[in-house]
Amino acid sequence: MLDGAVIASMPLPIAGLMSNRDGHWVEEQAEEIYAAGHEALGIHEDVDVVMTLCFMSLPVIPQIKLLDTGLFDVDAFDFMNIEAD
Repeated sequence: MLDGAVIASMPLPIAGLMSNRDGHWVEEQAEEIYAAGHEALGIHEDVDVVMTLCFMSLPVIPQIKLLDTGLFDVDAFDFMNIEAD
């Protein structure tokens, strides 16, 4: 998301985990997601965009949770500012 608009996505209709499309299509979509993260959002090239998002929702990382409404600080019980300084 950038300014309220979806800039890259990949539907995963099979249990929210897998695509029903062929491997070439999935690869193209994945490349678009990584490019959007690095180029449009300015995420450093050394950061794996997808893996970072996957781990943020895990219960083994209790202090910060990634929600559909933003990044939530569990200890402060408040949403975090995610804008760059």
